[in-house]
Amino acid sequence: MAIIEVSVVPLGTGTPSVSRYVAEAERVLRGEKDIKYELTAMGTIVEGELDTLLALVRKMHRTVLDTAGVMRVVTTVKIDERRDKETSIRDKVAAVEKKLES
Repeated sequence: MAIIEVSVVPLGTGTPSVSRYVAEAERVLRGEKDIKYELTAMGTIVEGELDTLLALVRKMHRTVLDTAGVMRVVTTVKIDERRDKETSIRDKVAAVEKKLES
């Protein structure tokens, strides 16, 4: 199981707002079964099998690149993959919250 953070940003669209393009990338995730994800202000966090996630990143990237008027897209991916134990988005947040309580 892996957890990734992905950010897909078009360049040269003539406007500083990218929410329209982020929405297009998010639609890719909505169409997938068995994928857990969270949209954040600075990117999207997704958990699943690494090969599946990398294929989704490619699909998100290409979807934004195929949006009318987009000629360039920069996609950033961070991957967290553990082999010693299963983890999830919620587990990672809960571990920090637990330490904040003590």
